[in-house]
Amino acid sequence: MRSVLRRHWFLAGLMVVVSIGFVFSEPLRELPNMAILRNGIVVTVLFLMAFPLAFGDLHNAIRRPAASLLATGMNFGVLPLIAWAFSLLAAGDFAIGINLMAAIPCTLASAAVWTRRAGGNDSAALVVTIITNSLCFLVTPFWLLWTTGSEITITVWPDPTGKGLSLAEMVSKLFVLVVLPMAFGQLARLVPKAGDWATRNKFSLSIIAQIGILLMVLLGCISCGLKLRSLPAGQMPTIISFAVMIVLVLVIHFSALLVGAGIARRLSFSRPDEIAVAFAGSQKTLMIGLAIATEFYTANPLAILPMVTYHVGQLFLDTAVADHYLRKHPAVTPLNGQDGDMKKA
Repeated sequence: MRSVLRRHWFLAGLMVVVSIGFVFSEPLRELPNMAILRNGIVVTVLFLMAFPLAFGDLHNAIRRPAASLLATGMNFGVLPLIAWAFSLLAAGDFAIGINLMAAIPCTLASAAVWTRRAGGNDSAALVVTIITNSLCFLVTPFWLLWTTGSEITITVWPDPTGKGLSLAEMVSKLFVLVVLPMAFGQLARLVPKAGDWATRNKFSLSIIAQIGILLMVLLGCISCGLKLRSLPAGQMPTIISFAVMIVLVLVIHFSALLVGAGIARRLSFSRPDEIAVAFAGSQKTLMIGLAIATEFYTANPLAILPMVTYHVGQLFLDTAVADHYLRKHPAVTPLNGQDGDMKKA
């Protein structure tokens, strides 16, 4: 049991914070309203995720960018379209959450880790992470304007009535909350001792960042709990609606993964590049999605549930997919470690 918890502590922590957030939402109701706390967690986590990344090691993926470009197109183009189509089968906060989940960038950690685990081109996956996270302040708001604009008032410029969601405000805040912390994380690496220290302590920094993600999930679940407590019995989401949402989210992720891998195969990509497209083209980051939901969709607190479901689902589904790739091509096997490093068999 101790070994299982050590390997899957994040999923266990996710279950704990979700439970605490819903059960103790009333006594903790003030926490989600603390903008300094929310924004501080987001900035800190994204800095810690970017600080250990040695972007200078990516020259091979940059010289041959086909896999990275295809995966970026899947992640920021095809996947949101797939999600939008499936979101029509959901309603209310769940539909908004599905579209929000699809509009956010590729995850900063697990895409490269799972690609490496399966014997793929993890440098290409990391390039997708860099591109999508750097451009999310431009791309994500416009996807949300198109996919959720009919259900929430989104204005291009600040609304003087205060009732609309300003597109300009979302773009500027995402730039400050997402792009700048990542940029500062890389600038900090220019100090040789700082860069070496971050590289040596990459695993510890990742643990701290994941704890920050758990704190953001806690804040989101507190808002969800308060929303559920305030709903009349007739408006409460049913078990069936929850089940439908979970199935839709898992189908969206797996569809994007299969489509990406299929296109890469048809284009005669190498197996490592195909794996990179499959994982980097279909994975999404929880951190930025939670930041957007808690900042701009406060009237739709249940919208975080599809994102949490997607994050948990991609961890489980992609583990099975990575193991499938390894069974088909057992020449490369993963090390028994947390970081998913690979070694030759």
